[in-house]
Amino acid sequence: MEWYPVPNRLANETSPYLRQHADNPVDWYPWGEEAFRIAQEQDKPILLSIGYAACHWCHVMAHECFENPDIARLMNERFVCIKVDREERPDIDALYMSAVQAMTGQGGWPLTVFLTPDGRPFYGGTYFPPEDRPGLPGFPRVLLAVSETYRTRRAEVERAASDLAHFLNQQFALTLPTSTLTSTLLDEAARNLVPEFDREHGGFGTAPKFPAPTTLEFLLRTFRRVGSQRAREMVTFSLEHMIRGGIYDHIGGGFHRYAVDAAWEIPHFEKMLYDNAQLSRLLVLAYQASGNPLFRRTATETLDYVLRELRLPGGGFASAQDADVEGEEGKFYTWTTEELEEALGPQLFSVAQQYFGLRPEGNFEGKHVLHVPNPPEHVAAALGIGQEELMAQVAAIRSRLFALREQRPHPARDEKVLTSWNGLLLQALAEAATVLGEPTYAEAAVQLAAFLRDHLAEGDAHLWHVFADGQAKVTGLLEDYAYLARGLLALYELTFDRQWLHWARRLTETILREFRDPAIGDFFDTTEHADHLVARPKSLFDSPTPSPIAVTADVFLRLSLLFGDGRYEEYARTILERYAPLASEHPTGMSQFLLVLDFLLAEPFEIALVGNPEQPDMAALLKVVREPYVPAKVVALRRPHEYDESIPLLLDRPQKNGTATAYVCRHFVCQQPVTTPAELARQLGLDDRDFTSVRE
Repeated sequence: MEWYPVPNRLANETSPYLRQHADNPVDWYPWGEEAFRIAQEQDKPILLSIGYAACHWCHVMAHECFENPDIARLMNERFVCIKVDREERPDIDALYMSAVQAMTGQGGWPLTVFLTPDGRPFYGGTYFPPEDRPGLPGFPRVLLAVSETYRTRRAEVERAASDLAHFLNQQFALTLPTSTLTSTLLDEAARNLVPEFDREHGGFGTAPKFPAPTTLEFLLRTFRRVGSQRAREMVTFSLEHMIRGGIYDHIGGGFHRYAVDAAWEIPHFEKMLYDNAQLSRLLVLAYQASGNPLFRRTATETLDYVLRELRLPGGGFASAQDADVEGEEGKFYTWTTEELEEALGPQLFSVAQQYFGLRPEGNFEGKHVLHVPNPPEHVAAALGIGQEELMAQVAAIRSRLFALREQRPHPARDEKVLTSWNGLLLQALAEAATVLGEPTYAEAAVQLAAFLRDHLAEGDAHLWHVFADGQAKVTGLLEDYAYLARGLLALYELTFDRQWLHWARRLTETILREFRDPAIGDFFDTTEHADHLVARPKSLFDSPTPSPIAVTADVFLRLSLLFGDGRYEEYARTILERYAPLASEHPTGMSQFLLVLDFLLAEPFEIALVGNPEQPDMAALLKVVREPYVPAKVVALRRPHEYDESIPLLLDRPQKNGTATAYVCRHFVCQQPVTTPAELARQLGLDDRDFTSVRE
């Protein structure tokens, strides 16, 4: 059967992923009332396919199955077919991913789910090939079997769908006993991480290997809390191996989504905004805690990559870059031996062979994914040169290869702007600018916040989830409100511009009004006015972004300190009392809850500053506040002639002797005001070792 591409219903969608399928012979519907109405009128089951634009295996299944006219005919005849972008609708993805995981014990993308006409799932899986393969049925076989089962064994389908819908509702209404919040929970979580730690390559678990930024941050907090050098070494060992691995782009900067092997050598090549936001921030924290200049350099290279490749006109950021170019996985990032020899010449190629561990056969389908298998000092010794000389030659290699790579066709960019992921980046940019004093990141952070305010906010209290093709769409989700509010708090502590702090508080009040589950005290992913789903999902786990419930609790605690509003702390405690014990048992999946618990139990510093941050006396105090690794703190600043009753932490805080002054408080009880960096460092419990990272 010949197939002549004719645009289907997806041609007018704003999602790049949906538009990738606009010329399929499949009669795709976008998610919406029309598809469900047609399914009910025709009494057909629904075939729901969920993926995202940068997903390699989504492209494979699309090429093998959705572009196949015979398979498309089966789909069109027997099903109403709906295509969903998981990044545009993470609520739909979370619901049906939970269903498939319950049915099969595993999940992933592309996600393939079969539904009754009212949206209840009854069968599903992930990738299906076009024909039977060992251990994996072909998609045509699956389509025929599901269709016949729906037609001839309807009662069984209805029973399975009802049971699964009931299970999902029970899962999202999970009631756990409350527990007393003590540091024992944090100690147990740290111990539970040890058996999962990869002592050879760093990170947690085996292949495929994901970076786990919140888990590594929890170990940094453990180091800060109890002085555990082992915890700090687990972080630094993991980061060093990731940075040397192929999961890091040694030519252009930035991290790929995950590694297919345990040693971080071969990546899945897509680059996601959320990964690079979280990892750049973690690297800044690790730099504060360790003083390792490698972490500072990699953090800046990663943020520079984001600014160069993902920034859009106006200041927002695109979601991702694709894994494939011209249908070939990793084509943009990999090198043949001949390409490297020609680009570098004999001398630099010899250095590259040693530094990047080049093997004659390559390490990825006959080509080279650049990685650094041995520490640079070992390479320098093997070459008989100093490490400084080695790194100068490596810089020359990277410069040549970058210029050459720029001439290649680039990976497609998914240009939709997601509020939630941009919120994560806002926090990363603001904190990097705060710690490193880099004005480029400060400027980008302010422009990003303004972009989100102008294009993805409806007033100060409501958000949209997606901005694409000049329009905002999809009612804001909990992750949008939580991540953006947290980013705005970081931006306030960078700029001390109160508009960002007050916007964060208004967004938080919307969370309380529209997302809270009054029966349990936690939060749904969606408002009650969002599209009707068979269950209203909640996101407890950090996968691959932090749990929005836990981030909401973090925002509550910070606002309670800044505004003296005890309601916020009570809301956070209610969440932690229910979920912290579960997080302690499963730290790799719920580390964000552990970070919030650590913040609460640390009795955070409430630091009120009075002075002009542009003047040397206040700049000296800010250096003490910002540069050492002190994660449990909030900071507010009032300029000498400002008066604002809206931030209680700043009330009744006069300058001492007309000079920049700091008030350090805990539980709203303050020490004597101080005016010198040494006095401030003493009140914060700092010693000279805490400043090693900022004195290279």
